Amino acid sequence: MEVLDIKSSQMAILYGLCLIPWFLLRFIGLRLSRDIADSVLRMSIQLGLVGIYLKMLFEYNQPYLNGLWILMMLLVADLSILKRAGLKARYFVLATFIAIATSVLLVTAYLVVLVIQPTHFYDARYVVPLAGMILGNCLQGNVIALERFYSAIKKNETEYTTYLMLGATRWEAARPYFREAIKAAINPTIAGMGTMGLVSLPGMMTGQILGGSEPWLAVKYQIAIMICIFTSTTLASIINLKLSIALAFNKFDVLKAEVLERT
Repeated sequence: MEVLDIKSSQMAILYGLCLIPWFLLRFIGLRLSRDIADSVLRMSIQLGLVGIYLKMLFEYNQPYLNGLWILMMLLVADLSILKRAGLKARYFVLATFIAIATSVLLVTAYLVVLVIQPTHFYDARYVVPLAGMILGNCLQGNVIALERFYSAIKKNETEYTTYLMLGATRWEAARPYFREAIKAAINPTIAGMGTMGLVSLPGMMTGQILGGSEPWLAVKYQIAIMICIFTSTTLASIINLKLSIALAFNKFDVLKAEVLERT
């Protein structure tokens, strides 16, 4: 089954669709013209460059090139997580990298090597897009986990300190906030899995069907990727929080003010 190409003239028509939200936002008094234009332009340029690089990856299909691309994705995700969570990178950059690299690489390897079983385990056609999808969702979960945990600690500082004064260890005092942060991180994925197919047709499945795959094959791949996303997000969030807790508190178990970005 041949996939229909989108020509330049059709892409121009597609970009014209942005005028609808632009007009509506302007009508209700939100002046976001520059933000919208900047985001659409950056998305187009970045995806265009990625498309060129991915074409090269697929053509050469060398393990070191594939590994370099995944490493770059992990580094960008690492810094993005800390920025969006409101934490200073110099304190947590290594801890967050260890957490997401461990979970994403482990889960991707499990999926590719044991489940899909391509001829070459480093095949860019499988490794790069699957790792990217897992990492993208893992990023969102880690932002939520870190932001919720440290916001809760600051908001409930008196309660947390009271636990410490009553003899609780750092972990015992922080555990309620830890649990809530992990729950918040994985809830979107759990909700998504519970309604998938009835409320929405996910992007990977839709892409495969448009690409000519049989619907049942697309379903199996979608199930596989969702299980991997759930596992990776849970694993990374737990590791990330545990490692960050060891860095974010002083010897008196008080949260260091300097680890948080000023808002």
